[in-house]
Amino acid sequence: MKAQVGDELVVKGRHVGDHDRMGVIIEVRGEAGGPPYLVRWSDGHESSFYPTTGTVAEHISLPARWRRPRTPWAELARGTFMPGS
Repeated sequence: MKAQVGDELVVKGRHVGDHDRMGVIIEVRGEAGGPPYLVRWSDGHESSFYPTTGTVAEHISLPARWRRPRTPWAELARGTFMPGS
């Protein structure tokens, strides 16, 4: 499976009565769009995720509230990072 930040995931329930899980990919950690993915699930928690049978990905526009803040690693290393700027 190939995905990108902003893709919505739906993991189908595997048994009768199981609910589908829904989330948004907020970071792609594999190469060339491959897993693992950092996913923010509809209940608010985040986890590393490898797709399984029954996983469907659909590209959507990622709302700002779902975006993960970018860590300014270069600025931190140089000592020039100013929080809140």
